[in-house]
Order: sequence, then C-alpha cells, then structure tokens
Amino acid sequence: ARSRTVGELLAPTSPFDKKCGRENWTVAFAPDGSYLAWSQGHRIVKLVPWAQCLNNFLLHGTKNGSHAVSPRQSSEGGQRSKPCEHVIDCGDIVWSLAFGSSVPDKQSRCVNVEWHRFQFGQDQLLLATGLNNGRIKIWDVYTGKLLLNLMDHTEVVRDLTFAPDGSLILVSASRDKTLRVWDLKDDGNMMKVLRGHPNWVYGCAFSPDSSILCSVGASKAVFLWDMDKYSMLRKLEGHHNDVVACEFSPDGALLATASYDTRVYVWDPHIGVILKEFGHLFPPPTPIFAGGANDRWVRSVCFSHDGLHVASLADDKMVRFWRIDEEYPVQVAPLNNGLCCTFSTDGSVLAAGQDGSVYFWATPRQVSSLQHLCRMAVRRVMPTSQVKNLPLPCKVLEFLCYQI
Repeated sequence: ARSRTVGELLAPTSPFDKKCGRENWTVAFAPDGSYLAWSQGHRIVKLVPWAQCLNNFLLHGTKNGSHAVSPRQSSEGGQRSKPCEHVIDCGDIVWSLAFGSSVPDKQSRCVNVEWHRFQFGQDQLLLATGLNNGRIKIWDVYTGKLLLNLMDHTEVVRDLTFAPDGSLILVSASRDKTLRVWDLKDDGNMMKVLRGHPNWVYGCAFSPDSSILCSVGASKAVFLWDMDKYSMLRKLEGHHNDVVACEFSPDGALLATASYDTRVYVWDPHIGVILKEFGHLFPPPTPIFAGGANDRWVRSVCFSHDGLHVASLADDKMVRFWRIDEEYPVQVAPLNNGLCCTFSTDGSVLAAGQDGSVYFWATPRQVSSLQHLCRMAVRRVMPTSQVKNLPLPCKVLEFLCYQI
C-alpha cells in the first residue's frame, strides 16, 4: 500500500545556495510532542511547535488526527505561554539533535551537588545539537538561548541521545571512535568516556528504562553497554557492513539496527539473537557483496510507539513501513536522498529528512491486540531470561519473547 502524505516543511533556498552542506542529517520530536526540530543545513536548526505544523497541514486540505499540545507552565509568574518558533544558528554544520526534559527528583550523579549554575525545573525543555567541529551546544527550547557549550570530542558528533528517565544524562557518539556521557544536571560535566569501537561511531540509543545503551558504527559494530557500571555488556554480530542507526522498541524487548548491508535486523538484545530480518534488496547480497555500494544502503530505522511497526529509509528512494511479525512492507512511500526518519511522539506521523527539508507521512494505523499489549506490559519489567523461567506453555513463552 502507498503511505498517505501528510505535509512537508521546506527549507528556504537562494539562487546561489550550495548543495553541499544542506543535508538534513537529523530530525527530532520533543518527548511531550510540543516541538519538532530539524537541521536545515548550513548551521541552521529550525524549531517549530508541532501543533502549529499539524494545523497548517489541515489548512492545506490534508486530513490528519491532531495531537493537542498544552502550553507550558512558566516557573516564574505562573502564567501560560504558547510555544514559539525559533531559528538557531549553531555556528557549524549540524549532524545530530536530541531533546531532553528534566524530572526534579532525579538527582545528579556528581559528587558535589551543593551548587550548580543551572537548576533545571520540570518545565525545562532542552535541545542538544552535535556539530561538525566536535562541539555539543545545549539550547533552551522555549527561549532559543544557548545554555552550554560542551567541548571534548575531536571529530564530528554523529548522534546524540538523552536518557528517557528525565535525569538529563546525555550520550554523544562521534567519529573520534568514542561515546561520551554528560550530566547536564551537573552543568554539563562529562562523566565517562566509552571506548571499544574500532572506527567511527554512527549512532546510539537508550533502552526505555535507561539501563542499557546501544551504539553502532563502522566495521559492522553493534555494542550494548551497561549504563550503571559504564561497561560493555556484549557485541551483537550478524551485519556485513557499517551499521548506521539503532533504536529500542517501546518495551525494551527488541532492538532494530540498520546497515549498509541492505538489511534491518530486529534483535533480542538480552540474549543477542536476531529475531527478524527486513531486506531491501532481493535476493539479499551475499556477505562478500554486502560490503559494496549497491544503491540499497539503509540509512535510518525507527520503532513506532505501538511496538508493532518499524520504519526504514534506504538509498533506493523509498520509505518502508514494516510489521515486526511480517516479512514484507505493509506500506511504502517515495523519497529521494532521504537521510533520517523518526516517528512523532504519538506515533501517528513519520518525519523524514532530505536536503534541509522534512516530509511527513501518515503511519499505518492498527489497534493493537490485547495479547500484544499484555506482552509489552510484561516485557517492560522482565528481560528474556526471566520470561523463559515463567511456568507457562511453550507457545506463550515464544510469544512473550517475540519468537512467533
């Protein structure tokens, strides 16, 4: 089936605008669904209230379920203010974006907690931008002001991810072959350097409970890290080329990885087993040919909030929507030179970036079965090893482990 187009946000162009530098490597939604951010190229990041985007799409005659966004509560005067649009000049090419929000009762991990320059409250929303020169800049989303400038990477900051638990722990992945862990509640103090990647690190993602970090990179690397001990848990082996994107399912039971070997793998990260393979070239290339250029490199992958659908974006000018229990895409959409994709917070829309612009499609809408909802509830609190020890029939255990 052909996916329905919802709308598009186009970057302004000039007659002498250079093609190089306009790539949109990253697009992100705020955790509360209030904002959309993307890189327009040439140092510029655009911040737009998501409700405003949906209204504009509706005005142009495209039907779509609206997602209500409540205005933020001001910590000073107690008055409410509407989200505002911002254009941010980051000073260098932007490769990565990530939103972070604070939970006050999540304390900083630093030793000295007596005084901090920044006191992030519950109404705080931050945007981290990873730049070409190795710097990470932290911005206040509501005001567009620069708060912090984190300097330690020596190469491009290729990806950023905040811990979902509201602790404002930020992890950055860089071409300098390292991942760095920052504590923004400690004024951006760098807590740890994670080493182990032999080459560039392309991406990183937290599990929903913030206990595990996945990092992917060149030389077929897929690593899992224990974020309590900052140690490597295991390496996942199976890809035949550089791995460029990863994301956990909403219940943390599955991990999707995208690679230049034309495949998306869905793993059980707790035992390191491949449960599903989504191929983008038929027949799939043998390992000796999977390392070459074949016009089917997968650039991005993301999980929907329902835990049933995965979206992928490849060099064959197609966006694909997959169900985790089916072998073939359930919907497709055309997109030239796509580089990144992500689902909206409520899962109703997929956003994909290309040359400074963002395009949107309605996602497959399907009511999740009661069995699947129960499976997600169990898997949010139990890893695979504990599930297998439950006194249940084999078929039920296989279902809970996503093996059928």
